[in-house]
Amino acid sequence: MSFASFTSPRARRRAILTSAAVVALAAAGALGEGALTGSDAARAAAISTADLQGPSLPSLSPLVDRVKSAVVLIKVNTVKDGSQTEQSDQSEGPSPRVGEQDSASRDSIVAEGSGFFISSDGYIVTNNDVLRNAKSVAVTMMDGKTLDADVVGLDGKTDIALLKVRQAGDYPFVILSKQAPKIGDWVVAIGKPNSSGGAIAAGVVSADGRDMREGSYDRFLQIDAPFNSDYLGAPAFNMQGEAVGVNIAVHSTAGGSFGVGLAVPANNVETIVSALQHGDVVPRAYLGVTVQSVTPTMAESLGLKSASGAIIDEAMPGTPAAQAGLKSGDIITKVNGGAIEEAADLTRRIGSFKPGDKVDLAIVRDGAEKTVEATLAEHKTAGVAKAENADASQNEAASTLGVALARADEVAGAGDKGVAIVAVDPNGAGAAEGLTAGDVILDVAGQPVSTPEDVKSGFASAKSQGKKAVLMRVQTADGNRYVAVSFPEA
Repeated sequence: MSFASFTSPRARRRAILTSAAVVALAAAGALGEGALTGSDAARAAAISTADLQGPSLPSLSPLVDRVKSAVVLIKVNTVKDGSQTEQSDQSEGPSPRVGEQDSASRDSIVAEGSGFFISSDGYIVTNNDVLRNAKSVAVTMMDGKTLDADVVGLDGKTDIALLKVRQAGDYPFVILSKQAPKIGDWVVAIGKPNSSGGAIAAGVVSADGRDMREGSYDRFLQIDAPFNSDYLGAPAFNMQGEAVGVNIAVHSTAGGSFGVGLAVPANNVETIVSALQHGDVVPRAYLGVTVQSVTPTMAESLGLKSASGAIIDEAMPGTPAAQAGLKSGDIITKVNGGAIEEAADLTRRIGSFKPGDKVDLAIVRDGAEKTVEATLAEHKTAGVAKAENADASQNEAASTLGVALARADEVAGAGDKGVAIVAVDPNGAGAAEGLTAGDVILDVAGQPVSTPEDVKSGFASAKSQGKKAVLMRVQTADGNRYVAVSFPEA
């Protein structure tokens, strides 16, 4: 057959490919007949592993079987209602008991999380976030039994919450470990009991003292394990069956897992639970300094090797800092050996301790390094000062700034000089200039102030002189700065 007899190029190409395929098959048959059909053809043998004597990994089954009965599924009915006051992330202390939903007309949403019994009489530790806007709470045990529960207390700063089941009983519980895990230790997390037994993940502690930079008190264990949302509120157990932490965050997108979770250490959980059980606000440690981050310019002028650390603006009288001998100009570079890179690091690090704890502070003073020991005290809030100065909003300063004021020496942690800002109108001139509750006004128009009346007089004097603005020197968490506030136009 001649290729010239095909009038179509496509037909010619098809004939060529067909012929080539026939030739290839014929060749393969000839080769195969001699190479593959012989009775003595070589056969591949299975890889021999009989001589391998490596240690086998221990089964986690005995551990899981022993502790899983203490783990519970938590279901929370929440209200989606614009008039409902949403629970703040900063909620802490005792909360009202959660009762039944009071209006069937509101949209109800069911949220789920994990938790675990820490006492035989029914106290349960879980994640604070799942209980937001809760109207009713039910817990389901591993055996399928469901119990109603009340919210005992919430601590938004660490995301830990405490529940108590209503039905009296003798419940299976686990203990919080007294021994902090080491980096590299194995842990097992169990969450969300269900008909198949619950979610189980194993991994290792990969870091200690991690934070999410969302607050002053978030120092966590980092656990490398395939966590997802099922493990929020779940316990992380060591190999002895003790809870070493409570899982409160996972690195996840769309419900999946990047293999990293964060857990509140058991010793912190124990402190929080103890306070919530007794209806108290969770105690926070307090050093008593105002600090700011060391800038490159500061580091150069002070002859420091690097721009890191927190420089003390003031060590307030009568505080642990003053008692330890700290003073203005000292640069705190480490706390218990952990590096302090910036002012916020110091706040978070100190906040992770308990009142009464002793800490070693590495400082630089006049170019020399030294270490001082400080015994931390309990941090008090400034909220009580607000009611004492309710008339502050009536004076010129408060109405111009949009703030409530109190003597600094009446506000714990504010020092004994100046006038403390205890509340800020978010729509006021003060907020627009970056003033926040906790800032302290030191000078107004160049004159030192010590009472709200002094601030009022300073503003009135500047206004009577025809000035359009008044200049204040303000002490903030990041150091002293000047703030100019304009008077509103008539």
